[in-house]
Amino acid sequence: MITDRTWTSADGLSLFARDHAPASGPARLPVICIHGLTRNSRDFEIVAPRIAAQGRRVLSLDVRGRGNSDRDSNAANYNPAVYAADVAALMEQAGIARAQFVGTSMGGLITLTLSAMRPDLVGGAVLNDIGPEVGAAGIARIAGYVGGAPSVSSWAEAGAYSKAINGAALPHLTDADWERFARRVFRQEHGVFSLDYDPAISEAFKTPAPAVNLWPLFAGLAVGRPLLLIRGETSDLLTADIAGRMGLAAPHMAHVEIPNTGHAPTLEEPEAEAALTEFFANAA
Repeated sequence: MITDRTWTSADGLSLFARDHAPASGPARLPVICIHGLTRNSRDFEIVAPRIAAQGRRVLSLDVRGRGNSDRDSNAANYNPAVYAADVAALMEQAGIARAQFVGTSMGGLITLTLSAMRPDLVGGAVLNDIGPEVGAAGIARIAGYVGGAPSVSSWAEAGAYSKAINGAALPHLTDADWERFARRVFRQEHGVFSLDYDPAISEAFKTPAPAVNLWPLFAGLAVGRPLLLIRGETSDLLTADIAGRMGLAAPHMAHVEIPNTGHAPTLEEPEAEAALTEFFANAA
């Protein structure tokens, strides 16, 4: 069963999550799934039920400014510290004292930030194509399209746009897959199509912030917690070098690469599905 849930941020925004009830079985930590920069909870429409079938409650979020969550009038609030505080508020309001996390790209950075702010809330994490350092080529590529307003007038055109932006990373998807992908990232209202996020999230790319060393956050996350790193084999955001250094810093971390895939894996690939199933079978 899936329930639409709303919660309230500390600054009064109404935020949205899809709450998947667990299958029967022994009590396990819930799972919180957090999407990437321009995405929303629909990214987990296949993945979340699979995890719930393993006996875990799963909440997939619309981070503020995306999907059914309120947009913020102050673009400066579109940052990982505010997002992490929003997740903490959700957990408090939903009665969740501790959870496992699945974070894709930005969602992984939010997880790292939350683990530093509130380590008691984080029981373990799956980091999907993200680490404490990011590749310059990937950042430049994302900056080139975030905040854009493509002109599309049908779901087929929305699928074609999605393929143009993401096709190199996901070359195995068919045209039908791309239309399904588009229905996750676009919204249609009164016949008008638009990307389902606040264009103001692009403001952070216009004035680069000072570099922040996130390796201590990763080291803190790794202490006493199960970790799984999923990487697209051709990812330009999580390079092989960065992933290798993460493995050295956290030798117990499981690691799987998704072949012929860039940033970021959908988590629906057979290799990702198998890794997630094993991780949640063994984690608390």
